Amino acid sequence: MNGALLATKACAVKPLKVSPALGGALAFLGLDRALPLLHGSQGCTAFAVVLAVRHFREAIPLQTTAMSEINTILGGADNLEQAIENIFKRAAPAVIGICSTALTETRDDDIVGDLKLMRERHPDWDDLAVVYARTPDFLGSLEQGWGAAVEATIRALVPPGSGRKRLRQVNLLTGSHLTPGDVEAIAETITAFGLTPIILPDISGSLDGHVADAHVPTTLGGTTIDAIRRMGHSVLTLAVGDHMRGAAALLEDRCGVPFRVFDRLTGLAAFDGFVAELIAVSGAKAPEHLQRQRSRLVDAMLDSHGTLGNRTLALAGEGDMLVAMGRFVTELGARVAVAVAPCATPALAHVPAERIIVGDLDDLEQAIAAAGTDSIELIVANSHAAEIAHFFDIPLMRAGFPIFDRLGAGHQVTVGYEGSRTLLFALANTFIARGHAPAATAASGATLPPFMGETDHAPASSC
Repeated sequence: MNGALLATKACAVKPLKVSPALGGALAFLGLDRALPLLHGSQGCTAFAVVLAVRHFREAIPLQTTAMSEINTILGGADNLEQAIENIFKRAAPAVIGICSTALTETRDDDIVGDLKLMRERHPDWDDLAVVYARTPDFLGSLEQGWGAAVEATIRALVPPGSGRKRLRQVNLLTGSHLTPGDVEAIAETITAFGLTPIILPDISGSLDGHVADAHVPTTLGGTTIDAIRRMGHSVLTLAVGDHMRGAAALLEDRCGVPFRVFDRLTGLAAFDGFVAELIAVSGAKAPEHLQRQRSRLVDAMLDSHGTLGNRTLALAGEGDMLVAMGRFVTELGARVAVAVAPCATPALAHVPAERIIVGDLDDLEQAIAAAGTDSIELIVANSHAAEIAHFFDIPLMRAGFPIFDRLGAGHQVTVGYEGSRTLLFALANTFIARGHAPAATAASGATLPPFMGETDHAPASSC
């Protein structure tokens, strides 16, 4: 990997970055009976809601303190207090997750001190959990906001002290690059070893697309407050994604729970390591269905190696997504010509790309143009890259956040043996549908006729 190149533009031309405040809000949406509150202007919350609703295709409970120009100058404590009081009375949540924005952070209000004074004035809030996370737009991207919210939740709700350990209980800290489907698949794997996972945040219970019997103004499902308070009694913390390292370390400092960070759970070797850790913790053998799934993945790798070998990809997204996708495709014989991340993170050191750029989608476009459209065969990025892919006539595999022009983004599973196999086939079939010959055949100069099924000609209506 070459060193990451920092973009020199003074603005984002085609933004790749997603607001840290939205990342924090999405993490809070993984708590049961929660209501995220963005401490900023109405516009900040409106844009965040639009992105989340279009991605998950669900009603997203998200509130705002509706800061105005005057409030910003004089201080936003009154707006914050009024917002909490209104939410408490109307929605009766178990937890309110407050995410700061660049607007309020620039003024540098003492939110922690303000919240302490508010609680003294409102003894009826005693049973209400209020978590405050610093998520200004000038500090990172979606990953950093998500991580800040998880750390703030642990700091506010997990009692310090080691306590008595429960030998079959483990913590699972899920990163922002995981879908609700991913989280559910990981939890099922842990449960298969006879272990009980406490998932934080658990978006598989709140953003999985189920239909409620009646309208509820808070999240439907997720990690309960009681479960979070028991995290200090776990024997191990499993963190998925490097941006979850801080939260895992915080749990160890507060409660003495050791942790293991997995940079990805996509791919054969990566998930083998996760399964080995579960075997060590549980003392149990790998279940037969997991062994069967592993065998299927190996077979799929054999089936598709001729299609994926020597292919060239361009990636764009958050750091841990780039690590998971980049290492997966390179293990299959492909190469990553360029990877673009919205901000510099330690995870970028593990992205197997020939060129890494910290910038936006305009930088991705310029890199593809410089490399030549014939050299880049697939783009992996979110839906905002669709225009670039169309312009260069390069296929786009949608990954990351947001995905708003396809259905089922929250149900995609790309972790574990089964999820890796699904992703593997999706990659291979993208190249097959494109009509490119396998890499070995193309290198020899030979051509293959298009396969039309049982007839000699495609139907007249085919595209």
